[in-house]
Amino acid sequence: MERYKQIPHTADLAAIIYGQDIKELFENSAYAMFDMMGDIEGLGASEIVKVRLVAPDRESLLISWLNELLYLSYSKRALFSEFSVTMLTETELQAEVKGQSIAKDIKRLHTEIKAATYHDLKIQQTNKIYMVTIVFDV
Repeated sequence: MERYKQIPHTADLAAIIYGQDIKELFENSAYAMFDMMGDIEGLGASEIVKVRLVAPDRESLLISWLNELLYLSYSKRALFSEFSVTMLTETELQAEVKGQSIAKDIKRLHTEIKAATYHDLKIQQTNKIYMVTIVFDV
């Protein structure tokens, strides 16, 4: 199963994300965002960050997760490529993300994503596959 598929959007970036369960959907959402931002193939794991978030519902938790990762990426000048959600409920997430500083290799960054948005956001389950469409503000 593919992790995500980028889809056309008039002014921003958008993708349909897939997962066999909710944890994988969250992990693949993060992967898709960073894959669209830059070249994450072959990144090391010198930056390891633990993330813990609480939100009022699952959709808000997904957006908070992605926006927290964006904040960490820009504050640490790093790209992340490995995402492990270790605990996930309807309102809480714990995860570990790994990546590498790109301060000396800024050419890896192709597109600056400002934020994950709530535009048409709805997590769905069809035929044992979870999916969500996410629009990213660029």
